[in-house]
Order: sequence, then structure tokens, then C-alpha cells
Amino acid sequence: MNRPYANPYVAGTGLGLVLLSAYAFAGRGLGASGAFASAAARVAPANPYFSRYHGDDNWLVVEIAGVIIGGFLSALLAGRFRRVVERGAGITTRTRIALAFGGGVAMGLGAALARGCTSGLALTGGALLSVGSWAFMIVAFAIAYLLAPAMRWAWR
Repeated sequence: MNRPYANPYVAGTGLGLVLLSAYAFAGRGLGASGAFASAAARVAPANPYFSRYHGDDNWLVVEIAGVIIGGFLSALLAGRFRRVVERGAGITTRTRIALAFGGGVAMGLGAALARGCTSGLALTGGALLSVGSWAFMIVAFAIAYLLAPAMRWAWR
């Protein structure tokens, strides 16, 4: 049996405490794209793009491992762990996967261009009151709000 989703206020407070803990214990905020760049720097050390990720960014790989383990445990505890692609009746599994992959690629390219991912820009930059981070989030939410009606067909 599925449990209801977490209360968003409790989850948001928990995320804020995780961000505060990251500053207190690691001296840095949260972010995900740096973990992939750090891992790629180990595989392709001569690549000029990834060369700036050598050294102190390895903790991000541990952070992402914790995110994966935490997501797995959360799904188990909520009774939501199963192998299924969630989709609406009007869309095939293949189309849903293609849309998800395309969205992930777009977000990855955006993270490379912005030199930071959504978690780094929104959570860390927003907490530091960075003007660029707030501008990014306003634009991201505006685009999502504008595209939501166009994507609604997939969930009917």
C-alpha cells in the first residue's frame, strides 16, 4: 500500500536543514552537476572543460551517492518502490522515456551553460541571495508555467 507523499513544508524544512548542514560540515552548498563533472574529470583528465573539477570537488560524488541511496530508501519506506514508468493514458512508455531523456539533456546543457545545476543555483545560490540564481529560478518557473499546458496532453 502506498503512503501519501511527504508534507511539502516538512520536506522543504528538511531540505533547508540539509543545506545548512552542508555549509556547517563541508563548508559548501549543495549541487549535482559538479559530481558528474568530477567523475568525468577522472575519466578524461586532459579535457580542458573538466580539468577545473580536479581536487576538492570529489565530495560532490559522495553527495550524489547519498541522494541515490536516500531516494531508494524513501521509496522503500513509502511503499512506492516498483519498476514502472509513470505516465498518462494518452502516451506510450517509449514516448514518456524519450520526453524524460530530452528534458534531462536540456537540463544538463543548461547546467553546463549556467555553470551550475538547478540544485546548486536554486538552493545554494538562492540561500546566498545571488541575483543570478534568483533570475534563473524566476525564468525556470516561468518557462515551466508556460509549457505545462502543452505537456498536459501526456497525462490525460
